[in-house]
Amino acid sequence: DLNVPLAICDKFTNAQNLTEIESRNDKENDPFRSKYKARELLREIYCSLKNFEAGEGEEEGGGESGEQRPTEQPVDGQREDLFGQGFSGDSPAGLRAARLGAVEYYLGVNHVDTEELSAGQEHLMNCMKLLERCRVSSPNVSLFIQVRNQLGILWAGRDETETAQGFLETAESIYQRYMKEDGSPPTDMTEYFAAEENLLTHQERIKRFELAYTHTMYYLAQVYKNLGQTERAATYCHTTLQRQLQLNQFTPMEWALNAATLSQYYITKGRYMEGRHCLSAATVISDLAGEVPSEATESERREHLRQKRAEIARCWIKYCLNLLQDAKKQLEDNIGELDTDRQEELKRARRREEEEEEKGRKSALLFGSEDTFDSIASIEEKAKDYFQMDGYVTDHIEILQDHSALFRSLAFFEEDLERRCKMHKRRVDMLEPICNDLNAQYYLMIRRQLMFELAETYNEMMDLKLALANRQADTQSLDNHTIKKFNHLCSASAKYFQMFLDSLCSPEGKFPERLEEEVLRPALVARFRVARLHSRLISTSPTVQLDNLNKSLENYKYVVQYCEANPEAGAAVETELELSKEMVGLLPLKINRLNARMDSNN
Repeated sequence: DLNVPLAICDKFTNAQNLTEIESRNDKENDPFRSKYKARELLREIYCSLKNFEAGEGEEEGGGESGEQRPTEQPVDGQREDLFGQGFSGDSPAGLRAARLGAVEYYLGVNHVDTEELSAGQEHLMNCMKLLERCRVSSPNVSLFIQVRNQLGILWAGRDETETAQGFLETAESIYQRYMKEDGSPPTDMTEYFAAEENLLTHQERIKRFELAYTHTMYYLAQVYKNLGQTERAATYCHTTLQRQLQLNQFTPMEWALNAATLSQYYITKGRYMEGRHCLSAATVISDLAGEVPSEATESERREHLRQKRAEIARCWIKYCLNLLQDAKKQLEDNIGELDTDRQEELKRARRREEEEEEKGRKSALLFGSEDTFDSIASIEEKAKDYFQMDGYVTDHIEILQDHSALFRSLAFFEEDLERRCKMHKRRVDMLEPICNDLNAQYYLMIRRQLMFELAETYNEMMDLKLALANRQADTQSLDNHTIKKFNHLCSASAKYFQMFLDSLCSPEGKFPERLEEEVLRPALVARFRVARLHSRLISTSPTVQLDNLNKSLENYKYVVQYCEANPEAGAAVETELELSKEMVGLLPLKINRLNARMDSNN
């Protein structure tokens, strides 16, 4: 019989109302007012229960003994079999222990909520001691699990992760064994203090019990993450998200952000099917969100939702970017071009995988270009719109860099050279205005990244334009329009490489004698590229040609001389150094021939 005096039931209902509802309205200068009132009622209930059940066993709990730190295993570990020893849960002694244990549990949670952790721990451990007298069964299994959940949270909050792990893993094993050996809808703790007509339905009991176990899964995911067990943490996080959806117990935006975060783990492991599934779910569930703390204004609420949806959109960009970059690694040949034979081979293998492993599930479009980008363009724009330059400078630039990298990866798969060139032009259009607008003093490192990327992008466009012109021309000669376009791209690339090099100079404009390790390779590569670009500029004027060749030689010489003076630098630029040495030998001959021709024409 679960019945207790009606006065105790009413008092418990009031305590719950104060804790869960009234406390939301407590003022900032008295934030725990309602919880302190609830605590007094719980203490009165404890005393009433002791009086009501006088003579039934020794007194439990109540003392102020200071902090109790479990040693080795938590209290559960002191008994070999929680299911086979002690009072039956539905015996009078078992029900008395469970009722008193529940009050200790609620007092423990109350003290933790009011930031009195040692007292909270003491009450929770008193609950554990009371349950020590009982064996796990339907009337008490929920309390067995939930007290361990709370102790797990408490110890995790103190960074005692392994102690928390002990409590939570025991809670998990209790649930699993109970479901295997019994499985009937267990009594909820609130029912210890409910009149018979107010007892829960079987369906509600199941829902509350499953929710308690979902909390166990959630806390274990955090514990495993903190222990560095990332794969296990991801599994438990995924299970938690599934269970929250099944039980319809979740806050939409919080759930969506957790799913999006989990997708990033899957993506780093190359598990794109799972990553895509998490992101799709995050996008759908985030659309259900209308919540934000009630005190927020309507404009604050809209802004909050907009920001969170933009964060999910950024995860989509990362997904697409990683997918394309991984595919590029698999499909490029030894000169960095698309290997179409390998592409066909992987297409066939992927079709077999889909038939065997992903039957009925839509697969990511791995081998497209424009279609792939179009499918995420609107989500990507949402992220860029939110993280505008004002107030979100680094966020905004990171998105633009991801966007640019996405086009760079897409261009690899594009066989049409004209469209490939347009993709690189989109990159320039995104990055150039930001690079020129950023404050050079505050954003030096970011500007250097952008300058180098712009230089490389213009260089790529220059090579593509030349390849296009050679493919279309009937003769070796290029028309004036093509030459002008080629020279523009060549000069723009050289300009940004030179800007990068200039950013390394002292305030007086002096280039460093010794390059720092983090800029060693970029600086030497930039010098090499500037040399190469000057030698490629097309001009009919011998004077201009001579000037370009001398600038080219000067930069090639710098690479060679720097590596001779600093031999360890050669390992960072082996290919560039070898070619620079070759050009230092060849260019003077070319310059001498040009000088001789100019002299003979005079």
